Amino acid sequence: MLKKENRIRLKNDFDRVFKHGQSFYNQKVGVKFLENNSDFSRLGIIVSNKVSKKAVERNRLKRIIRDFFYSKITEIQPKKDFVVIILPGIDKNKDELEKLLQLIFKKIKN
Repeated sequence: MLKKENRIRLKNDFDRVFKHGQSFYNQKVGVKFLENNSDFSRLGIIVSNKVSKKAVERNRLKRIIRDFFYSKITEIQPKKDFVVIILPGIDKNKDELEKLLQLIFKKIKN
């Protein structure tokens, strides 16, 4: 489970990342990121009703993303805020979602 300090929860923080951050998108997942003033990375997740009308499925996707971020937190660049946006049309398959996230975070690292 992600610590409280590793989560983006405030609307102002989301807005700041969206307004000033860089982004990487593919057909199913997007990531916006921006430097922050803390010593650790933070994560925010957006899964809209267009992805799935069922809250159970949306929450499952969020858990998969949080678990991925938690397991890779040492490899992910420090001092950045990340907002992961799940786009409509994504498969609810854990392996596919993790592959997409790995590809995007690899692009961000370079």
